[in-house]
Amino acid sequence: MPSAHYQALAVEPQASDDNDNDEEELVVHWAANLQPSSSSHNHARYHKQLATSSGWEDRLPTPGRGMAPRLSRRRYWMLLVVPLFIVCYFVFSSPLLLGQAGGDGDDDDANNFEPHNGIGKRRHQEQILELREFLQDHSFKSGILYGTTAHALNEPLLICSDSSDDHRLYIQDKPRIAYAQLPIIYFVTPTYPRREQIPELTRLAYTLLHVPRLHWLVANDQEKCDTFLDTLLSGFGIPFTHMASPMPSKFRKSKPAPRGVANRRAALLWLQQHNLTNGVLYFGDDDNTYDLRLFSEIRQTQRVSMFPVGLIADYAVSGPVVRDGKVVAFLDSWVAGRRWPVDMAGFAVNLAYMSQYPNVNMPYKPGYEEDLFLRSIGLRIDQIEPRGNNCTDILVWHTQTKSKKSPVVNVESKYLDGRSNLGPLFRSLKLMGVASASDTAGHAAVISKNGKGRSHSYFLS
Repeated sequence: MPSAHYQALAVEPQASDDNDNDEEELVVHWAANLQPSSSSHNHARYHKQLATSSGWEDRLPTPGRGMAPRLSRRRYWMLLVVPLFIVCYFVFSSPLLLGQAGGDGDDDDANNFEPHNGIGKRRHQEQILELREFLQDHSFKSGILYGTTAHALNEPLLICSDSSDDHRLYIQDKPRIAYAQLPIIYFVTPTYPRREQIPELTRLAYTLLHVPRLHWLVANDQEKCDTFLDTLLSGFGIPFTHMASPMPSKFRKSKPAPRGVANRRAALLWLQQHNLTNGVLYFGDDDNTYDLRLFSEIRQTQRVSMFPVGLIADYAVSGPVVRDGKVVAFLDSWVAGRRWPVDMAGFAVNLAYMSQYPNVNMPYKPGYEEDLFLRSIGLRIDQIEPRGNNCTDILVWHTQTKSKKSPVVNVESKYLDGRSNLGPLFRSLKLMGVASASDTAGHAAVISKNGKGRSHSYFLS
């Protein structure tokens, strides 16, 4: 398929309509609405808005009139003191700042939380402070909260190949046409080049082959298209879109790096570009394990559905707490001030609901991707639909594969010709990023027979 380019995701700011706005958002709200812009144009517009809301619009300067009288001292001090008091109150009394989100601030156990993306231990308080700064300052450029300027953080998206054709004649025990009325699941898989990439995508594909009405969005963290991956995906017969969505270079040296964010943002952009409002969005990593019942559960999502994920961090589970059929809280071993302490694989979103929030986004904030994404779509706790038998069944497992570097195998190149399978085998392994052969470096390849290793020439000369 011919390649196509989309410009990076750019959004405008929009405030959440959540009734449970927390301290950070209130601080940002005051800062964004009370601090005038440095430019004269924005400065005038700021005072125009202030005048309208304060009842002295008729005293604004106009062409042909002198300068308007200054604000009265009382009004001036109110504008300065009131927001300053509110900011100080939340900064010095917030339970997040005092460590009450995860335990007492003096308790060592409160600092031993480990988030799901591999951030080191004993950073609970540090992460809370970072989140507070992130929500307050003007570096929050994704535009999902309170008056900040929207800037696209993602580099241009490259569509490598796609197909809307479903080549499966039968799915499970029914013909494909029997599922024609089901909502489509848009299954987003962020991935990146490594030696485990191809085997994990292959394993995932053979799960998805059993799922009707599914479009697989595979976003690869790479500058260019991977032709081997193109061929692999097209061979499964599942409707798919393969895109190259590299992480912006300025984030690559971050510790930890926001891995997978550029990929998911690319998928959100693809959905926006296609104006898709019918179906369900699900973020499914390539190293997870999925029960087929999950897809039947999430397909009925009206707004946002949630369910527990197994093998997450210290508790080995993360998910909602349900009482009388309603989500009332969350169970997760790493709270860290997150309103929505859930795993990326633990929720699904209806596209019709998400389309009501054009500023949907996922900022580059390691450990807080899920939380900030769900905030960007204005989610309220009373809107959450518990799935998986009232969140008692585990339908997805975080079976994370431990990645290792691709090895170099020392094999004499003269024996990688057509006289054996070794030449084509190592060329294929190199294309997949699994291993490569070298004349001068790497582990010496041992070829054996009857339990005894022999030289390459013994078998291949």
